[in-house]
Amino acid sequence: MKTMENKIRFMDFCAGIGGGRLGLEKGMNAVCVGFSEIMLASEKTYRTLHNANKEKNWGDLTKINTSELPDFDVLIAGFPCQTFSIIGKRKGLDDERGRIIYHLIRILKDKNVPYFILENVKGLVNHNNGQTIKTIVKALENAGYYTGYKVISSAKMGVPQIRERVYFVGIRKDKAKKGKFIWPSETELSDIKKFLCNEKSEILDENNTTFQRYLNNKYNKNKYDLKKLLNEDYLVIDTRQSDLRQYRGVVPTLRTGRHGILYVKDGKLHKISGYESLLLQGFEKESSLRVSRNPDIQERDLLSQAGNAMTANVIEKIAGQLKEYIER
Repeated sequence: MKTMENKIRFMDFCAGIGGGRLGLEKGMNAVCVGFSEIMLASEKTYRTLHNANKEKNWGDLTKINTSELPDFDVLIAGFPCQTFSIIGKRKGLDDERGRIIYHLIRILKDKNVPYFILENVKGLVNHNNGQTIKTIVKALENAGYYTGYKVISSAKMGVPQIRERVYFVGIRKDKAKKGKFIWPSETELSDIKKFLCNEKSEILDENNTTFQRYLNNKYNKNKYDLKKLLNEDYLVIDTRQSDLRQYRGVVPTLRTGRHGILYVKDGKLHKISGYESLLLQGFEKESSLRVSRNPDIQERDLLSQAGNAMTANVIEKIAGQLKEYIER
């Protein structure tokens, strides 16, 4: 059995609620030696999910004195995506949030970190006609890392959520003795019934004024028979768009600011709950229940935090592959 000293150590930056942390813990049996998160509500959820009440939150990573950080083997970060997302204004590296990547590179260099995993939105790949991602990869290469990236859907890694994100893996050049990083293989689509399982999820009355107004807007009027929709268990309905969108066997991307995802069960419309959202991001049932039952954590916050999280399953599989390259 490995001692704490022999285990792979990592730090969790732009931590959110720790989807990346859980993935590393499961994928390479690694131990977290610190995290960095600036949102107080997210920190509260993070500590509850991971039983991390005594751990230090290093706060704003742009202000961290790297000489004070503990040593660690892997840096993981879901660096801010708003500046690259099609939903945002797409200012990219011209936005202060977009420059977080350079602060992460500063930490990598100052701490001489051997490995990293980074995550961002798919939109980063084609932002500024592909120049932004080339600039980022070049900066990481110049910092001393062989760097690869790939767009991966969470639906192909163990959770039924169509969530496409770009993932970066970096191996410091003096550690890259095993050749090019090999990305994990895809898995079969998981059974959605295991994830949409909250008996206490909010039920939306079919006569709900807001929903009826939505069904009768200019995009949807006379297109849908509500009785037929309610006759198909686990039909997922996305009302975040003007037009009604239907999904079978999968859930569309969970997002921070828009929570209009419904599903049909036993002839009724259910709103996807914060608990279910956590499951769809790969969090364990026990910890997800603990969070959802915490009176100090608001449901609306949990929905937003889950929408902003990394999918733990994807990180777990990437970490499992990266572990093969790590020298101990």
